[in-house]
Amino acid sequence: MIERRDKINYYLDLAETVSKRSTCIRRKYGAVIVKNDEVIATGYVGAPRGRKNCTDMGTCIRQKMKIPRGERYELCRSVHAEMNAIISAPRDKMIGSSMYLAGVDAQTGEYIPHSNSCSMCKRVIINAGIERVYIRDGSEEYRMIQVQDWIDHDESLEGVRGY
Repeated sequence: MIERRDKINYYLDLAETVSKRSTCIRRKYGAVIVKNDEVIATGYVGAPRGRKNCTDMGTCIRQKMKIPRGERYELCRSVHAEMNAIISAPRDKMIGSSMYLAGVDAQTGEYIPHSNSCSMCKRVIINAGIERVYIRDGSEEYRMIQVQDWIDHDESLEGVRGY
């Protein structure tokens, strides 16, 4: 008998495929929003429509300035995968949904260890009404985060930076 891929890894596989469209020279992320086993929207990292992508320019200002991951995203040219997926989805379909997030290092292709949404994306995910975020740690491994935990444990109150 042929073994089927479990649903969580199936949606994370979709997010990983979406990440291949990313135009960031540091990280390639893909996000998929799912509700009731229906894909609602997808998103990947890239500059706003009509603006030059980092891959076109061959440079990243955050990389040049040696800014640690999870910090100073206001300098980033890109719209993050999570935000691009949310922009593409109707809010009523996002309420109670799950987001699947997969990210790899653009240079090595390796999964990004201890990956998480940045503080800006967390705020947008909370307001979108998404309930759970699944984050890929390996080809079979993932973590599930209840978005309520981001509300209950608000790192912005303590000035925590990065992830």
